[in-house]
Amino acid sequence: MKPSTHPIFWRDSELPYVELRQVLDGRKVTYTPHSHKEWSIGAILDGHSEFLCAGRLHQVEQGALVMMNPDQVHACNPKQDSPWAYYMMHLDKDWLASLLHESHVRDDITWIDTPMDTLLSDALYVSFVTLCDQLMSTSSMSKEKEAQLSRYLVSLFEHINTLDRQAKPRTLLPSNALYQVADYLDQSCLEDISIEAISGKFGFSTSYLVRAFKRHFNMTPHAYRLNRRVQLGQHALKKGQPIADIAQAVGFSDQAHFQRTFKQRVAATPEQYRQSRA
Repeated sequence: MKPSTHPIFWRDSELPYVELRQVLDGRKVTYTPHSHKEWSIGAILDGHSEFLCAGRLHQVEQGALVMMNPDQVHACNPKQDSPWAYYMMHLDKDWLASLLHESHVRDDITWIDTPMDTLLSDALYVSFVTLCDQLMSTSSMSKEKEAQLSRYLVSLFEHINTLDRQAKPRTLLPSNALYQVADYLDQSCLEDISIEAISGKFGFSTSYLVRAFKRHFNMTPHAYRLNRRVQLGQHALKKGQPIADIAQAVGFSDQAHFQRTFKQRVAATPEQYRQSRA
């Protein structure tokens, strides 16, 4: 039997800080650049793909782990004629920061971005795939799943810390007015305020704002706002709200526009995303 081309989502109401996606045949999957509010980690189970993360392009294949920081623009798509299968896990950054602090892996109680996009470690790769298999299994209780998830993340971040100490010092990106624009887009994403009006509000010409914003965030202000609306749509879908109502509530003119934009960024229809294993 051929593997399903539809993504499978796993969620557990007792573990609300983690979501898992499994794709067994992703040859026709296409992602437009997008971002998540969560910290994410994935495993390439089969095939070869191109992973674009914050403007950095990586060639990844079976055995690789990929990681994305919250709000980091990325896209991962299979190479032409290559099979492609993967697991992708999204974790609430505040829950993860608290776990790492309580486990004495990090000193900070608030979230600090991870320093790398990809990781090659046979042991951590195999352990991650085993973890994902267990999360999707119906034979394990939520408490067992939570314990294995926590153990894996502690070991993963201990390894990341070791690699980070060996790496060269990095220059932190300074804050600037573009972050104020991004925050405004976050807060007003349900309003159809023109990019021209937003540019004027912050004292930029429209052409300059679009160019500078895209260079800094790897997406235009319009794409950034659409991405935020999709994130709100994902949250509403988890609560079981009707798709047509969600489309209107998160700022789309009609359900078709919401469905099209959602699939471009999630590589699943809203209905596929709403269905999940527990």
